Amino acid sequence: MSNFLLELRSEEIPARMQKGARAELEKLFRREMDAAGVALGELTVWSTPRRLALIARDLPTQTDAVSEEAKGPPEGAPDQAVDGFCRKNGVSRDQLEVRDVKGRPTYFAVINTPGRAVAEVLAEAIPAIIRDFSWPKSQRWGAASISTESLRWVRPLSGIVALMDGDVVACETHGITSGNVTKGHRFHHNGEITIGSADDYAAKLRDAHVIVDHEERQNIIRTGAAKAAQDAGLDLVEDEGLVIENAGLTEWPVPLLGRFEDDFLEVPPETIQLTARVNQKYFVCEKDGKLANAFICTSNIEAEDPAVVVEGNRKVLAARLSDAKFFWDVDRKKTLAEHAKGLERITFHEKLGTVADKVERVGWLAKWLTQLNFDHGLGDAAEKAAGLCKADLVTEMVGEFPELQGLMGGYYARAEGLGDAVADAIRDHYKPIGKSDEIPTAPLTVAVSLADKLDTLAGFFSIDAAPTGSKDPFALRRAALSSILLIQHNNLRVGLASVLERHMRQFGSESPQKLLDFFADRLKVQQRDAGVRHDLIDAVFALGGEDDLVRLLARVHALQSFMATEDGTNLLAGYKRASNILKKEEWDNSDSTADNNNSLSYAPETSEKALIDALDAAGPKAASAIESEDFEGAMAALASLRSPIDEFFDHVTVNDSDADKRAARLDLLARFRSAVHQVADFSRIEG
Repeated sequence: MSNFLLELRSEEIPARMQKGARAELEKLFRREMDAAGVALGELTVWSTPRRLALIARDLPTQTDAVSEEAKGPPEGAPDQAVDGFCRKNGVSRDQLEVRDVKGRPTYFAVINTPGRAVAEVLAEAIPAIIRDFSWPKSQRWGAASISTESLRWVRPLSGIVALMDGDVVACETHGITSGNVTKGHRFHHNGEITIGSADDYAAKLRDAHVIVDHEERQNIIRTGAAKAAQDAGLDLVEDEGLVIENAGLTEWPVPLLGRFEDDFLEVPPETIQLTARVNQKYFVCEKDGKLANAFICTSNIEAEDPAVVVEGNRKVLAARLSDAKFFWDVDRKKTLAEHAKGLERITFHEKLGTVADKVERVGWLAKWLTQLNFDHGLGDAAEKAAGLCKADLVTEMVGEFPELQGLMGGYYARAEGLGDAVADAIRDHYKPIGKSDEIPTAPLTVAVSLADKLDTLAGFFSIDAAPTGSKDPFALRRAALSSILLIQHNNLRVGLASVLERHMRQFGSESPQKLLDFFADRLKVQQRDAGVRHDLIDAVFALGGEDDLVRLLARVHALQSFMATEDGTNLLAGYKRASNILKKEEWDNSDSTADNNNSLSYAPETSEKALIDALDAAGPKAASAIESEDFEGAMAALASLRSPIDEFFDHVTVNDSDADKRAARLDLLARFRSAVHQVADFSRIEG
C-alpha cells in the first residue's frame, strides 16, 4: 500500500473560500478514484492561504483487472449491426462469443480491462481535478488569459507537488508541471523545499514556518489569544468565526495584544468590536464585563520585536476607531426625529411607499397593539418609538456598518434622553430574527416589533408578493415566524384576522385570507419543530374563526395530550365510523326532523339511550369549557363519550328497517359528530 501527496500552491486564497475549497478537493479526488476503481483509505485535506494539500493513505499500487460482458445482436444479423456493436465495444469479430439466449445464438463481447498502475490513474486525475475545480470567484492570468480555454483558478496557480511514496507522479496542466518542490513561509523562509513523501510534508513545512494543518493554526490562535488576554488581566471576547478567519489568513499565526486610547471607549462597544472585527480581523477584550481598551491581532510572522508589529496594528485600528468616533459625534448633533425626516428619501418598495410611510403605519398599529394587550397609557410612547425605529438607517454610523441598525438607534435615543423603554424598543424592534434569537418581552418593544413585522407581511401580501417555492426575497417566512414567536412568548391576545384585515385596507386589499393561510403554514412548521402534530393543528384550524394563536395553541396542545390517551384513540375510531356512515347515507344535521333525540316515536334501546344521555351531559360541558378556555376540561367532557359510542355501535343497528328509527339514529350520530366538532374537526386527524 502507498501514500499519496498532492499540493496545489497559488497566490493567497481568501480565508472565506478555504473551507469550501477543502471540500471541493476531496470531492473531486474521490470522484476520480471511484471512476478508476481505486479503493480509498484515510484522506486528509489541509489548507493555508497559499496552498491546498491532500494526503491519501493506504492506496493500492495497482487497480484490479475488470472483465465486462456486453450482449449484442443475434447471429445472422446484418453485418452493419454486428460491425457497429464491435466498434462500440472495441473488439473485432473474431473476438465475439456466441451464446444461446432463449434458444437463439447471440453474439457477446467480453471486454477484459487489465489492471493499471495507480500512479498512472493519479497522473490523469490531477489535471482533471484542477480543470473541474469550482471556486466562488476565479481568474485567468498571464499571456494565456487571452484565451477562454486557459485555466481558471482562485488566484494564479504556481506549483504542483504530486508524490506517491517517494516518486513524483508526473503530470502537466496549463504549463505547470508536477514535482516534489514547494515553498515555505513568504517572509521566514527563502528558497525551495524538497518534499520526500507524504510522511515528511507537514514536518518540512513546519521547519519552513508553515503550519499546514488549518485546525492546528486555529488552536494556536484560540489558545494564544486567550492567554494574551489573561496575561494582561483581561478576558477575551470569544469569536470562533474570527479564529477560523485568522487561521485562513496566516501560515504561522502569532497572537499579540495591543492597547488603544481610552477616549475611544466613549463610542458604543459594539461599534468598537465591529470595527476591530470587520475591518482589521482583531479580537477585543473585556474587564469586569465591560469593553477594555485592548485588542488582539494575529501576526503572520514571528517578529524580533513584537512591539513594532503591535504598534503598526494599533495605528491602523486607531484610524478606524477615529472614523467611528467621528460618526458617533456627528450623528448625535441631530435628533432621531431629524434623522427620521431622511426616511422620506428611501423607498421601502415602489408599490408600498417610502420607509417614512412604513414607520407611520407601524406607529398607529403599535399604539393599538399596546392598548389592546398592555396599557392604554403606553400607546403614545409606542407610536413615538415606532416613528423613530428606522431613523438610524440614515445615520453615518449605520451607513458604514449596516449590521448596527436598530442598535445605534437605541444608543442615539438614550443619549437624547428619550427614556430606556423607547430606546430599548428602537434597539430591539428587529428581534427575534430567528427561532434561536432572544424574544423581546418589554411591552413597547413587543408592540413595535410585532407591528413592524405585521406591516411588512400585510404590505407584500397586498401586492401579491408572497413567497413562492424556495424564493422569499423579502424574508416573509422569517417575519411570520418572528410574529408567531412574539405572540406566543408574550401570550398576546391578538385576533389576527381583524388586525390584518384592518391594516391591509390601507393597501387596497379586501381579504387577509391568503396571509392567514400563510401564518397557518408557518405555525405548522414551528410547532412541528416543537413536537406538535400538523394534523392536530389542521383539526383546530378547520373549525374556522380561530385567529387567536394563544387560544389556538392551547387547544392544540390539549388535543395532542388527549389523543395520546386510550380514550382519545378510541373516540377517534368511533368518530370516523360515525362520519363514514353519515357520509355514505349523505346525512346532514340540517336534514334532521329533530334537533335532539329526547322526543322519539319509539322506545330507544339501552345503548342508544346511554349515548343520548351522555351527549346531553357532555355537549354543554364541552361548550362551557371551551368558552372559558378550559380545553383540558373540554377534552375530559369528550372522553365521557368514548364508552357510550362504543356500546352504541356494538348493540344498535343504525340502518334499521324502521324509517323513524333509522332517521333518529342517524341524527344521533350527527349529534355525536357535532359535539366532537366543538373541540376540533376530527376528520383532519390521522389514525
